[in-house]
Amino acid sequence: MVELSLVMVKPHAFDTKKLGIIVSMLEQNGFKIVGLKSIKLTTELARRFYFVHEGKEFFERLIKYMSSGTIAAICVQKENCVVELRKLVGATDPTKSEVGTIRKAVGETVEANGVHSSDCIENARKEIRFFFSDIELYSYQYLDY
Repeated sequence: MVELSLVMVKPHAFDTKKLGIIVSMLEQNGFKIVGLKSIKLTTELARRFYFVHEGKEFFERLIKYMSSGTIAAICVQKENCVVELRKLVGATDPTKSEVGTIRKAVGETVEANGVHSSDCIENARKEIRFFFSDIELYSYQYLDY
């Protein structure tokens, strides 16, 4: 089934000009870009996005990092998108990611690992809605004959 998912390019990857590499890797692996924008998360927005981690030991550090610079939100479409995207993204720790994954290519540390991606269809829907309205998303369904 064709699904949508979210990729968020983290501040260090955006600041070090890795966005093009990430978009290229997505497209080369069959993901269609249906929405893309760059924004700077405020502390409040970062807290809202990562609310599921509130109370965890790394939460405040994560909020500080994610609100430290510009991010890019990318909505992608593909058959079995969430699972396929997680494979392409790779392990949280870039040193443990396989060659050919986004995190191996652009990640530096566990925190600055390049990207966030949705972990399930339900979260993908919520995360996409966090960043995009309907008018900001493009569907390829009318182009695929």
